[in-house]
Amino acid sequence: MGPIVSAIKCNLDLTQNKPLKIAVYEALRKTIILGDIPAGKRINEKELSEELNFSRTPIRFALQKLVKEQLVEHVPRIGIVVKGISIKDAYEIYDIRKALDTLATIRAMERMDEQDFAELEQLLERGEYYNKTDQVDNLLQNFSDFNEFIYEKSQMLRLKEIVTNLQTYLVYFRDISIRASARRSLALNEHWHIYRGMKNQDVEQITLITHEHIDRSLQFILKEMERRKIE
Repeated sequence: MGPIVSAIKCNLDLTQNKPLKIAVYEALRKTIILGDIPAGKRINEKELSEELNFSRTPIRFALQKLVKEQLVEHVPRIGIVVKGISIKDAYEIYDIRKALDTLATIRAMERMDEQDFAELEQLLERGEYYNKTDQVDNLLQNFSDFNEFIYEKSQMLRLKEIVTNLQTYLVYFRDISIRASARRSLALNEHWHIYRGMKNQDVEQITLITHEHIDRSLQFILKEMERRKIE
């Protein structure tokens, strides 16, 4: 078994009661985004099917979805070739996120009432508890809940959908980078600053802190990409 198939198997989660084609797609996607299948590498559907001991149907489904996402491409007379995610892509994604997250946070601030702010404060306090007790997985979910809360309260459903699609490309790097204790504490502190800016109706502070928060996230992700020799 080659290193690529080993990496795919490591990322293949068959415990979630998902259709096999979805599990294979998610495993392939994660393996490509993390750079374990390098850009330019050809993926042979038949060989992959044999090595994974699956039929070709779920693998074909996965590759078709990845073509649509532009993570792989079909090259005439060659077949499916990996494109992956580049550092340039990461910069582009985070530039877009910076603008959209700022807009969503300001809109949420304008539409939230006292009960909403109390709920957000409780969410952050739970995050503090998870961080102090080193419950990393719960803290990661708490960070996701924070973002979800703001997008929900912004009442901008299309904006939420756009950002959700963008986040899926780099969520694996985020999960790796955020497991560092210093980064977890810093991210939580930044969430508190965003909350206070919203509570004070301070658009300038919200904009500044949101930009700094996203820039720091990007720097951690870039370090992980460089460590993995992703260009």
